[in-house]
Amino acid sequence: MKRIVTCLFFLALITSCQDSGNITFEALALANSICKECPEVTIEVPKALGTNKLAKSINLALQEEVISKLTFDDEINAETIQEAIESFTNGYFELKKIYPDETIGWKAKINGMITYEDDELLTIELQSYLFTGGAHGYGSTNYLNFSKKRGKEMEDWELFEDKEGFEQYAETQFRLQQNIPVNNPINSTGFMFEKDHFYLPENIGFTEKGLKLLYNQYEVASFADGPIELTLPYKDIQKFLSGNIKT
Repeated sequence: MKRIVTCLFFLALITSCQDSGNITFEALALANSICKECPEVTIEVPKALGTNKLAKSINLALQEEVISKLTFDDEINAETIQEAIESFTNGYFELKKIYPDETIGWKAKINGMITYEDDELLTIELQSYLFTGGAHGYGSTNYLNFSKKRGKEMEDWELFEDKEGFEQYAETQFRLQQNIPVNNPINSTGFMFEKDHFYLPENIGFTEKGLKLLYNQYEVASFADGPIELTLPYKDIQKFLSGNIKT
């Protein structure tokens, strides 16, 4: 039904041996074959070169994220990005069989970039946009944080020495940014936190400007409000971070 076009080109080069945890990257670009009715799929993500534990962890995590976003055909157990693109394409054509006059062309665009790197950490931001019919598409951003020394992806709870203290500090800064009076409920100005209680977002990532907290659309606000972001400077939050993290 379609052909996958793959091209590799250099994205970044980190001049250090891989044994020290530094990684050389290329950009992996994947696209659907061009045909009149095929869904438009474009993917550009970093690909870590080499065979060490960190490189394998990065590539596996990115692959799993892309697959999870594109898999629409339950009959295909996608194990590669190419198979996920097939699933996305098959999902479109199956729906078109049922609603031949109503199905608008689907689109999927996924881009990945490195937002932060030091001797200890590497963070990759994954931006996605999917349109599968309806009034509008859906965009989202995900952060993947990696420990270089351990050669693995970090869970959010591993980022903090004092998560409770960080959450309290983040709420104070969130209220200041969003003009929510300190004595009022967190949803008093229109937010939609569950149980009217502040909580950290699903996506937390390291950037050059600070630690970014990102609530994707629908997470705590309406679609029209778009994503809600809060970036906290490292100098203000270092005491809350894990002792293994020195920004």
